[in-house]
Amino acid sequence: MSETNASLAGVRVLDLSRVLAGPWATQILGDFGADVIKIEKPGAGDDTRSWGPPFIEGGEGDAAYYLAANRNKRSVTIDFAKPEGAELVRKLAPQCQILVENFRPNGLKKYGLDFASIAAINPSIVYCSITGFGQTGPYAKRPGYDYIIQGMGGLMSLTGEPTGEPMKSAVAVADLFTGMYAVTSILAALRHAERTGEGQHLDVSLLDCQIAMLANLGASYLTSGDKPQRFGNQHAAIAPYQVVATADGHIILAVGNDGQFRDFCVCASSTLSDDPRFATNEARVIHRAALTESLATIMRTRTTAAWIAALEAADVPCGPINTLDQVFADPHVVARGAVETVTRSDGVAMQLAVNPVRMSATPPVTRFAPPALGADTHATLRELLGTSEAELSDLHNMGAI
Repeated sequence: MSETNASLAGVRVLDLSRVLAGPWATQILGDFGADVIKIEKPGAGDDTRSWGPPFIEGGEGDAAYYLAANRNKRSVTIDFAKPEGAELVRKLAPQCQILVENFRPNGLKKYGLDFASIAAINPSIVYCSITGFGQTGPYAKRPGYDYIIQGMGGLMSLTGEPTGEPMKSAVAVADLFTGMYAVTSILAALRHAERTGEGQHLDVSLLDCQIAMLANLGASYLTSGDKPQRFGNQHAAIAPYQVVATADGHIILAVGNDGQFRDFCVCASSTLSDDPRFATNEARVIHRAALTESLATIMRTRTTAAWIAALEAADVPCGPINTLDQVFADPHVVARGAVETVTRSDGVAMQLAVNPVRMSATPPVTRFAPPALGADTHATLRELLGTSEAELSDLHNMGAI
């Protein structure tokens, strides 16, 4: 696919975000063909460049954390705390359709880079602000971190063993879901701007998105008024839908209906389905403890591999709990092309997980590896602003770039 046929070809993004939620959103836009200009502080860059180990280039380069969220971008180093730097960003804004930032509310106003200032020079701009708590409300000025949001937004109260401590997700799901919600809202606002010429300010917060992604558990509380409890690896409303120990490890048993439970029992040479306590899902949920005790004895009679082979043949949903080396070596994962090797303009190669979406006409494409800090500064300013070599030298000497 040529770059001009990409879904977002011709769309330019001014990316003032850093860490994860914002960069995740702009990386997705870049995957679909948008020209993403990532503005970074000279000499430092995105915080995540140093969030390691591990690092590429034998410990001397960027952290893997940075690599995960910054492909398909140009790195342009501008210090917009300096008036000359802020002016450069304002000159870039009219050439962009989208701006993404994740500073605290009104944090960019003193630089003349807030929504009102940018909309005054580019009325059709889609300006997306990503914060921990939103632009309004009593918590608006608080810093927002994924870990805190998982706690405040209820997710941790639902995660972990019933008698253990509340547990966060190993992956920063509040940040990632917020990035995904941001992309959706950006594309909707871009469609509106293309139809009407009217830009708008998008207020996307981690806490709002975390609450929205509580999904059925949030709806359950709002419907019943009862607080959902932690069930560890078990499901609140389905049984058996849990992790169970085998002869040599563990397996996920995901029995979704009564027919599957009967098929499981046939596969396991068990009479559990004849027991009235386990005949229906409702009964199994009520008698969850007794069911779990019975399953523990049965499942320890075979290895994980033997159970998976037998249960898959019986069409009973199940699966292994893979470590990451097993994930990336899995033949299905390999066949789907989930990992690619990309090389930066300076010759540094790295392996990255690809964008997971498959599209028949305009698929996402990795055009650029995550860039070295400032790798595109001079070229971008020359191309978009016509900045001369003498002007670039002056801007560099004053620390603006």
